[in-house]
Amino acid sequence: MNDAVRQELEALVSDNPVVLFMKGRRRMPQCGFSAQVVSILDQLLEDYLTVNVLDRPEIREGIKAYSEWPTIPQLYVKGEFVGGADIVTQLFQEGQLHGMLGVQMKEAVPPVVTVTDGAKAAFADALNDNPGTFIRFEVDARFRPALDLDGPKDTDFKVETNGLTVLVSRMSAERANGATIDYVGGDSGGFKIDNPNEPPRVRQMGPKELRDRLKGEEGLVLLDVRTAEEAAFAGIEGARLFDQGTAEWLEGADKDTVLVFMCRSGARSQMAAEQYLQKGFKKVYNLAGGILAWSQEVDPSVPRY
Repeated sequence: MNDAVRQELEALVSDNPVVLFMKGRRRMPQCGFSAQVVSILDQLLEDYLTVNVLDRPEIREGIKAYSEWPTIPQLYVKGEFVGGADIVTQLFQEGQLHGMLGVQMKEAVPPVVTVTDGAKAAFADALNDNPGTFIRFEVDARFRPALDLDGPKDTDFKVETNGLTVLVSRMSAERANGATIDYVGGDSGGFKIDNPNEPPRVRQMGPKELRDRLKGEEGLVLLDVRTAEEAAFAGIEGARLFDQGTAEWLEGADKDTVLVFMCRSGARSQMAAEQYLQKGFKKVYNLAGGILAWSQEVDPSVPRY
């Protein structure tokens, strides 16, 4: 590492109270470990500096030598090296990171989590094949859920539900509180998480799930944002063309109406779905892969173009 790089690193860590050297940027991390540390810091601080090491190879290699630490991300607080993702996570869960940052630790409350009978049955074989493990349920800062089998840690909450033990870290406890873990069978099935804490967002719906829900769910509205010519050439039965009349009808529709937007490949429909999420609709979906995926996975008779 040359002197210029060393001087630049020394200035970064000494002139800024909190500095995170990471892959990507705060609003767009480009590795899971960097995203993990960002999610922790975002819970504790309004403002801190991030340095994208992917922009400059000399900084990426220089910070490793400067810290004598081989991996990224790396966190500095008040000029002192704290550690990487695992250490930062541990310090956060134990409450020590709060003190380093001068933030009062909020008391974590054991969450309430419900596992349905269907999910319990789906977990049964895996739990029997892995004695000593439990279900781990985590919800990250973006409210993305994760399920796994794991052993307990000292900082975990052990939630008893439906005869099972669910492990939830203190980092996830507030976001996980009130969540229900279910399992739905069939081609479009899998574990389904209902989390009342999750802010409204556009969700992706696969073609097979759409097929099943069109058969059995009243009130679902499938909106085709393509041109009338495209819809006439290749469409899905029951879809409603997103024209001026449909837009006017949606103005008076119940905000709890399930809306599924579709287009050729999923790009145009995603943009339309985002607009209606902003209009206050709470159950907004985008058909993942659009009519092309529907033709490939559900109905090959639908032309592809």
